Amino acid sequence: MKGNFKYVCRYFSRSSIDITPEVKNALNNRKPVIALESALITHGLPYPKNVETALEMEHIIKSHNIIPATIGIINGRVKAGMCPEQINVLGMPAEKKTIKVSRRDFPYALSQGLNGGTTVSGTLVIANALGIKFFVTGGIGGVHIDGQNSLDISADLFELSRCAIMVVSAGIKSILDIGRTLEYLETVGVCVASYDSNGEFPAFYTKLSGYQSVCNVTSPYEAAGLLEQCQNTGSGVLLAVPILEERITKTEIDKAIENARQMCEKQGITGKNITPFVLSEVSRLTKGLSMETNISLLKNNSLIGSKIALEYYSKLSSTSKSVFEIKKSLNKSRKSPVVIGGSNVDYVLQVDEDLKVSTKKDIKVMQILRTQPMDDS
Repeated sequence: MKGNFKYVCRYFSRSSIDITPEVKNALNNRKPVIALESALITHGLPYPKNVETALEMEHIIKSHNIIPATIGIINGRVKAGMCPEQINVLGMPAEKKTIKVSRRDFPYALSQGLNGGTTVSGTLVIANALGIKFFVTGGIGGVHIDGQNSLDISADLFELSRCAIMVVSAGIKSILDIGRTLEYLETVGVCVASYDSNGEFPAFYTKLSGYQSVCNVTSPYEAAGLLEQCQNTGSGVLLAVPILEERITKTEIDKAIENARQMCEKQGITGKNITPFVLSEVSRLTKGLSMETNISLLKNNSLIGSKIALEYYSKLSSTSKSVFEIKKSLNKSRKSPVVIGGSNVDYVLQVDEDLKVSTKKDIKVMQILRTQPMDDS
């Protein structure tokens, strides 16, 4: 929506973002909104499963009277909330170039008028700018295997450290180094919690990864409390929800992942193309079981995320300001400088003795100028 949307966001101006009336109205009236990524649509699942799954996730969220905001880029414009036709545009195989968009990719995608699917990182940027507090996805990126040498570490992790948002997921994609990713999240200050799993951190396709979460919550109420307190730290929450039903064993999925990685190396695939390639190969090697698991956990995460969002917003005071009201007041306050802290500055003023003083006002100025600052020692 263009034109009258005055307080859009911290990073993006009205000239580069469109927001649906439903999303804007919900944010203005302090109603729950859940962000959804679009890299899932463009690079995560094949057509038409990608579009069907995205619409089903929105349906689950809407059934709880929550507004879904699927975020992506169409023709060089950021979309916060999409209609089914726009989701289909991103999901269909097309001649027009569609790229994965992390924070670093926005300038290129927007300036070139491209279509783009926002990753966890890219979606967090927009969600944080708009004041959206919940984001549901499948799994986040992380430290790649041998990442300690290659430094191939997803931007998702750092972005989550500077956004006070809860990411509801099935944990970290199991094709990555889960242990090192958890260590990195600790370093950058992200609260990691498992949901109703006795502290066991899930491994995306399976319930157990062999690692423990620092925190474990057992209800939407407890999970909402985590996000509420994260508003004090400014960093986000990664809530790891284990899959309800395992369709594939850990041994089977580990073998498929290893084979897919070897193929990736042989073909020289690098960078952000690694994850979609490996996921596609794993789906092929497991005869579609990994894809079915992915779709199942996406729907379950949408359900859990909706319940937590409702609990969180029920905690908010009815007198609290909306994100747009807060930003409006901040814009007004910028007219007057605010100084935090201070310093003493020694100075000496020399006044010409021949200065003519013709008014009482001039005499007062003279007195001030002649005043020497006190030694602060």
